[in-house]
Amino acid sequence: MADKKEIFADGIGQIHFAGNMVRFDFVTLQPEADGKAPTPVANIRIIMPPQGFLGAFNSMQQLIDKLVEAGILQKNAQ
Repeated sequence: MADKKEIFADGIGQIHFAGNMVRFDFVTLQPEADGKAPTPVANIRIIMPPQGFLGAFNSMQQLIDKLVEAGILQKNAQ
């Protein structure tokens, strides 16, 4: 992985399912004039098959559980 590339995103603007693929539109926050709140601008899209999405979701859930256990995150009461 010597050619590994890093991509920064402030968050996910949209997740949708089209053409039998899950599509994540990542955004960065772009500053506005006069100190107004930044605007999210889509800058990259990740497309994966549903099975890949499920694997990614499971990996993220495991990381969330570890962060909660470490006290870094707190679960919201619903």
